[in-house]
Amino acid sequence: LAGTGHGLISRNLGETILSLESCLVPRLGWFVTLGTRIGLHEETVLSVAWICLLGSGCGLLMGIASRFSAILAWFLHLCAAKSGGFVSYGVDNFTTIGLFYLMLSPLPDRYSVDWRLRKSRLNDPQLLGFWLRLLQLHLCIIYFFSGLTKCLGSGWWNGSNIWRALIRPPFNIIDPEILVRWKYLFPVAGISICLLEIGYPFFIWNSKTRKIWLIFICGMHAGIGLAMGMYLFALIMIILNVTAFGPGLIRTEHARISLRPQEVIL
Repeated sequence: LAGTGHGLISRNLGETILSLESCLVPRLGWFVTLGTRIGLHEETVLSVAWICLLGSGCGLLMGIASRFSAILAWFLHLCAAKSGGFVSYGVDNFTTIGLFYLMLSPLPDRYSVDWRLRKSRLNDPQLLGFWLRLLQLHLCIIYFFSGLTKCLGSGWWNGSNIWRALIRPPFNIIDPEILVRWKYLFPVAGISICLLEIGYPFFIWNSKTRKIWLIFICGMHAGIGLAMGMYLFALIMIILNVTAFGPGLIRTEHARISLRPQEVIL
């Protein structure tokens, strides 16, 4: 994401196109411009940005300065994703979504360093249920319309989209001979994905079918990750689903916030 003459794809080109949409969209160019005014080179500014993004991610993982780390991670990731629009894809969008809800949700978590060392506590635990419900609704909308879009085309019904996805570089990690041998399963896989996604808001919301549908969805993403080498994408989607609908399935002795149709563990 370096400027003109550096990097795989010019950041300046991506940000110029981004400016046509809106000059208010966050981008790494803001930091580069600011750094130039104080005598810093572009490479130095970008390196500092990546270090800060890595540091904020580690802070979130350990629960150190949780709120600040969440805000910084969301903003820097959004800037990087928008500046690298030519090379970003779904995983960047879903990571931004996850960081956005994490930034707004009550922090810190009971297992964080902030909770244990600084004795920080949630001011209003009920807000946790509100933001969790919002994430659940967001995922339901995403999956439903994703499944609906797939159903409108023939490629998912006859399996041709599965075939094209598996033979397209750089996702063609499975030997073509194996794909040809199992080509009769492609229509089944395509229809199954359509049904899983379009049925997501109906079956994941029902407490009786939530567990099995969550397992199916996580299995689908794990399969896609293994078959196409999209391990990070699969991990992000599994984390989002388990975060949204997993807590009500885990029974512990910890205090709970009652939420219908599920419970949220504090």
